[in-house]
Parts: sequence; C-alpha cells; structure tokens
Amino acid sequence: MGARPGRASYGREVTPSELLADAFGRTHDNVLAVLDGLTDDELRHRPGPEANPIGWLVWHLLRVQDDHVAGVGGHDQVYVDFVDRFDLPYDATAIGYGQDSDEVQAFAAPAALLAEYADAVHERTLRYLDTLAADDLDRVVDEHWDPPVTLGVRLVSVADDDAQHVGQAAYVRGLLGR
Repeated sequence: MGARPGRASYGREVTPSELLADAFGRTHDNVLAVLDGLTDDELRHRPGPEANPIGWLVWHLLRVQDDHVAGVGGHDQVYVDFVDRFDLPYDATAIGYGQDSDEVQAFAAPAALLAEYADAVHERTLRYLDTLAADDLDRVVDEHWDPPVTLGVRLVSVADDDAQHVGQAAYVRGLLGR
C-alpha cells in the first residue's frame, strides 16, 4: 500500500471529478493490497472482542461507497448483483452502519469475492464521476443537515470514510504479521 506518486499531476488543470477519481482510486488500490493473500480466517480475525475484522471493514466501506454513490447518482447499487453471492445473514440493504458485535462476527466472505465487489464498485464510481461537471458538486443532495450537504461534500465524506476504514483494515493486517 502507499501513495500513487504523481497520479493527480496531469501537467494541466485537474478537474474536480479527476481529483475525486484519484482519491477513490487510491482507496481501491489499498483495498486490493489489504486483501491480497489473506485467508478466510485472517479476514475474520478480530484483534479484540469488539474489534472489526478486515473482511467486515472492507465490505462495510464498499457498501457505504456503493450505497452513497448510487443514491446521488440515481442508479442501482452494484450490490444487487452480489448480495446472493455474499450470502450474509443481513438484510440486503445493510451497509454495516449500526451493526452490533454479533452481526459483525457473523460476517464471512472470501477475499476474491470482496476484491471482485471492490472492482465493480470502483468501476461504477468512476463512471459516475466521469459524468460530473464542476458545477454539479454544488447541488444539494441531503437537506437533513444544517447546512445542507452538497454532492461535493458527500463524495469527499465517502472518500474520507473509505480511507479511514481501509487504514483500519491495513492495521489489523499488520497485527497479523502480514
């Protein structure tokens, strides 16, 4: 894992969509690096009784990204094509928010499936970002907050949440000596 040197240095003015794509691309690269070579047991390892395991953290960050990008983009979530394959004991609309320790413990999915879902979510995110003009980022997407949340703020929030969770997953991987 690590930074992508020069990824956003295009030698020209970078559009907001390109900058966001770069941020989501870094998370995607880090997700794949975290998953690389892990066994099912390692994906489910909890370093403490209430700690989140790598597999659940990755699934959660992907579910949040998938849910939020689909919500602002007005398209179906990628997860509709994956929910049966994951075969988790959760509601099909679950994204991990508010799950208790027992629900987190029940998570089980192989690294290959998580990586496939990660690729699909990333591709959908990039396709959506490619449709945006700079002015689109000022559109209000959630009036339940004060001030209301714009599309730009929502996308940065998702990118930040993703980065935090992939960092947590990398930390747990490091605790495993991997």
